[in-house]
Parts: sequence; structure tokens; C-alpha cells
Amino acid sequence: MASANKLIPVAKPFISSKEEAYVVDAVRSGWVSSSGAYIDKFEKEFAAYCGVEYAVAVNNGTCGLHLALAAFGIGPGDEVIVPDITFIASANTVAYTGAKPVLVDVEPDTMCLGADAVEQALTSRTRAIMPVHLYGHPADMDPLLDLARKRNLIVIEDAAEAHGAEYKRRRVGGIGHCGVFSFFGNKIITTGEGGMLTTNDPEIDRKARLLRSHGMDPTRKYWHNERGFNYRMTNIQAALGVAQLEQIDAFTLRREQILAWYQKSVPTSDAIRLNYQANWAKNALWMICLEVDWLNEATRSQFMQALRERGIDSRPYFYPVSAMGIYPAQSNPVAKRKSAIGINLPTYYELGEDDVEMIGGIVADELQALKNRDT
Repeated sequence: MASANKLIPVAKPFISSKEEAYVVDAVRSGWVSSSGAYIDKFEKEFAAYCGVEYAVAVNNGTCGLHLALAAFGIGPGDEVIVPDITFIASANTVAYTGAKPVLVDVEPDTMCLGADAVEQALTSRTRAIMPVHLYGHPADMDPLLDLARKRNLIVIEDAAEAHGAEYKRRRVGGIGHCGVFSFFGNKIITTGEGGMLTTNDPEIDRKARLLRSHGMDPTRKYWHNERGFNYRMTNIQAALGVAQLEQIDAFTLRREQILAWYQKSVPTSDAIRLNYQANWAKNALWMICLEVDWLNEATRSQFMQALRERGIDSRPYFYPVSAMGIYPAQSNPVAKRKSAIGINLPTYYELGEDDVEMIGGIVADELQALKNRDT
């Protein structure tokens, strides 16, 4: 049971003796920077997990998105379609290239890009579509890919939150032209900081590897024909990643159990909902999502504070990117509404059924108390 002095966090990594052993092995090998056996192993095994030919390890997911855009040659004068509700990195990485992020509203069930809204936002300058598999639920990819083929567009999957998610029995990251994952400390698997670019395109793999390491000519040491970046993962990080990947099936199964436990303990209705899953999808359940239609930003803050006072941490949904003023755009009503009513509840491997039952009971109590005060 949590106390006022010890919050149950929203997320925490599970680090076992396996991770410790692999990291110590990497340290003792002397290969602690951006070369080493664990980097090669992590790339190969993650590619196999995603069902793709190639995976390129990078130092974080944001760099992975920027690297993907750069590898496709996206730059000034180009536009990239991005969902309005996402972590800001999705839009920022487009801007890093000099291109313009075009912010589009999302589907009300998946909170992901839909082809109809994307088509309405296309211009002669559109070069790419960046569907974000938000909170672990995949976007409806086939209509987006059909649209991309008709308009000769690139599809870059932002799969930062969706390790193991599936679209029509295919794992995300291998459905578009490339995918990008994050291994930040709160993700389904972690390397502390880190990321991975996945693709079936040998030319994008080659280009990404070149740009990842300063654009250095692979056949001529310290010779640079083009400007690159220092986006390399360390062997120590990769050692942690290899150990985490060996346990990913257990991690994703536990998330399914956690959702089932929340579904038993939180009274849901048309107005109070937990994570959605389309019949064509497997939701990776990065975060347990709670949406309460009668909340707004102010009452949600009161609810989250009440949870905190009872030892339960939570976090709000991402704000619409268009609301922040960095990338002005028309207001997107679905993204705006979802952002105001959504909350993430504790979601991590070490939560047990008793923990979730206790959290769910407190959530139910505080929602009822808030509703009683408002009526």
C-alpha cells in the first residue's frame, strides 16, 4: 500500500540480474562506446523481433526520427503530416530538417492519424506521413499506405511507444518505409536512453548508418563527404537492450494482465473508458489510458491531485502540438478534446493484481467524489 511519502509511480523499468550481467560484461570487454558485440546483437535481434531486414541503433528515439527524415532527404520546402496529439518530438524532428510539420486531427477511437484527414491536408509540398502509434495502439496503416502509394509519399512510423504492437498480425516498425522506436526509461523495454530505426530498405539502412556516425566514409577513415550526426548508441546501452529484449514477451503479457485487472476494478461506461483496441490491432499498452468524458483540464487536475494525495501518481495525455504555439495550426477538435479528458495510470511490470485493485478502487472513489462535488 502506498503512503503519502511513497507514490506508486506511473512507470518504472524492470532491471534484473540479467541486465546487470550483460552490462558488466560490456564494461569488462573494454568496448564501452559506440562499437561492440552488443550493438550488433541488439540490432539483429530487434530487427528479427519486428520482422524487418535492418535495424539501426541510435542514442534516442528523437534522433532516430530525425535520422529517418534525413535519410529520406526531407528538408526545406517539404511538408510532413504529423498527428496533432503526440509527444512534441514528432513535430520537432520534422522542423530540425527545415521541413514543415503539418498538424492533422486524429481518429476518436485510436487517437492516430486517419487517411481521410491526411488526404485533406496534402499539398504539392507534402513528402511524408508520420503516423504515431499513440500509447501503443497502431494507426490504421493500409489506407495510409494506399494514399502514400498514390501520391508517392514516404511513411515513417513513429513507434516510440509501441514495441510489440501489431497491425493485422504484422508488428509495427516494418509496415511503412521505416519505423522508429524509443528505449527511454519508461518505455516497454529500455536502454536508459536509446532508440532504433527499422526498415526493409537496404539504401535507407546504408544512409542511416552513414549519417548516424558523422557521415564518415566507411571505406576511408575520417573522410566525410557529407554532414552527418553523432547519433550512435553505446555498447553498454545495447547490452541493457539485449537483456530487456529477451524478456519483452513477459513485459507485454504483464501489460495485458494489468489492463484486465484495471477493467475489473474501474467501473467503466460510455463516459468512462480504458484503452481501446481495434479488431485489426494488438495494442502494446504502453500506458493504461483512462478517459472520462465529463472531465476538463481543471477538474482533471483536481482528480490527479486527489490520487496523488492517496499515493497514486498519474499523468495527463499529451497536449495538442497546435495548442503550444510553436507550430501554429488550425484547432483540431478531437485532439483538443482527448487531451483534456485523458489520464495515464500506473503501468509497469512489477505491479501485481492487488496493487491494481487498490489503484482502481481509489480511482473509482475519487471520480465519484469529484462528480458528487460537481452536481
